[in-house]
Amino acid sequence: MNEYEIKEVIEKKCVRYLRLQFTDMLGTIKSVEVPVSQIDDVLKGKVMFDGSSVEGFVRIKEADMFLSPDLDTFLILPLESSGYGKVARIICDVHLVDGSPSPGDPRSNLKRLIKEMNTLGFKDLNIGLEPEFYLFKNTEKLIFSDQGSYFDMAPLDASENCRHDIVLELEKLGFNVEASHHEVGPGQNEINFRFASAIEACDNVQTFKHVVKQVAKRHGLYASFMPKPVAGIAGNGMHTNCSLTDFNGNNLFYDPNNKMKLSKICMQWISGIIKHARAITVLTNPIVNSYKRLVPGYEAPCYICWSDANRSSMIRIPTLREEATRTEIRNVDCAANPYLAIAGILAAGLDGIKNSYEPVEPVYDNIFLYTREEREQKGILNLPENLKDAIKEFKKSKLMEEALGKHIYEKYIIAKELEWEEYRVLIHEWELKRYL
Repeated sequence: MNEYEIKEVIEKKCVRYLRLQFTDMLGTIKSVEVPVSQIDDVLKGKVMFDGSSVEGFVRIKEADMFLSPDLDTFLILPLESSGYGKVARIICDVHLVDGSPSPGDPRSNLKRLIKEMNTLGFKDLNIGLEPEFYLFKNTEKLIFSDQGSYFDMAPLDASENCRHDIVLELEKLGFNVEASHHEVGPGQNEINFRFASAIEACDNVQTFKHVVKQVAKRHGLYASFMPKPVAGIAGNGMHTNCSLTDFNGNNLFYDPNNKMKLSKICMQWISGIIKHARAITVLTNPIVNSYKRLVPGYEAPCYICWSDANRSSMIRIPTLREEATRTEIRNVDCAANPYLAIAGILAAGLDGIKNSYEPVEPVYDNIFLYTREEREQKGILNLPENLKDAIKEFKKSKLMEEALGKHIYEKYIIAKELEWEEYRVLIHEWELKRYL
């Protein structure tokens, strides 16, 4: 949309408030709300906020930040509207006083990487995200919304009505929802929507999580994207499907002449991600709880390998080919800041392409049945087993520093080391029950 179209919609739809959204370094959505009378300042990028109050933005002697609107993200928010008038949102990039992108803005940083990708001859990185979430009853005790399981229907699937409402609200916002269903765990759900270019996909998943929580609350439920909210059952993943296109829109991961129908570019992309997987993990699995999900027995991958058939692998190639050819990265979870996770994945994949990495052989066996010695013989490394190990790998990676920029890279390490230290010194309920 352009400025004229936005002003026309505002007038016709009686929009009274504008919510200017951005995402901080840790993936939390932030916003500044202004009355519609400030629309001219909004469109000119003159709305300011104090960056010193937001995680990861400020460098020494910098505080004032400006919100530069991405006009294509203008949306009226039905769930936010009331008798006082309708609310519209615009997603913004964060700029410094001189008009340059803030080095602490994850969205601007991903845009920078995409421009570098374009110079290599790739037009789009298409991303399809599959976020999972649990629904709990809104009580003091942790009680599932139902006792259903994979693809169950009502009455076992008592979350059905809530899930239907989520889909309807998403469609009002322009989402192309492809499928929704009950997942493996009791009260666990998945809603899949159509892939999009990298920035749009990240914007969409941020909006998606916000809508899910709002609709759940309306049903007297609480939605959680926590990677492993309950021990002993399946965790919440966010499988990340990727493909590169040329400037004619052709999927560059497909090669009809290859036995597996995968191109050389695709194989190099896979090899790059496998090489840097341990360094990327602190971005794709960023919190202490993420590593409670990456354990054997619950379909979440633990080991760094790929396959066109094996669901125990970290990277899987779904069956469909031609324009649907893609790499499904299965370890990613919903706690990830999508802009940073995609930046890490993109940098690793492009590194494999730029440096013509040799193809890594696919693995067809169930890796969970291998002994450690057998995995080592086949060169299959494990993903980091906790946040501390993931931070160590990240700190060793020059590529990740380049991918995030020095500012975000250093701030992120500080934040994650602080998180690990806070967790490390706590006395947990398990310890009290076992040792006290």
